[in-house]
Amino acid sequence: MKVVLLQDVKAQGKKDQIVEVSDGYARNFLFPKKLAVPADAKVINDIKSKQSSAKHREEVERENARALSKKLGETTVTVTAEAGTDGRFYGAVTSKDIAEALKAQFAIEVDKRKILLDAPIKAFGTYKIEIKLYADISGKLNVKVTEK
Repeated sequence: MKVVLLQDVKAQGKKDQIVEVSDGYARNFLFPKKLAVPADAKVINDIKSKQSSAKHREEVERENARALSKKLGETTVTVTAEAGTDGRFYGAVTSKDIAEALKAQFAIEVDKRKILLDAPIKAFGTYKIEIKLYADISGKLNVKVTEK
């Protein structure tokens, strides 16, 4: 009997997958526990429409990430930091500071966890920082750290 899994079932398959199981296993285990439903035309069409909408959503997110990557490559974010009388840097510039400055200056929201810094910036100057926008799409951002 062909069934559509409503949840992941060990040794059978993942959610929304169509699998062939014995009639007794389906009637006595999968159906009573609401782990599966019989594979009829309506259920199969619903799954296909879910998959196509998920694929479309992923393509839109990829395109938005590519556009944002291009936009970030052209921008320079200025972050100000305090310095002492001898020009030494107090504290450090972190990914949180960069994300806040990017939002304030250019109205671009990027999650601070997606800004890839090896270590916090502890010196004045200009830096090129990588931002992971999507699974395989990343962009470079110019960050200029200046004295207050």
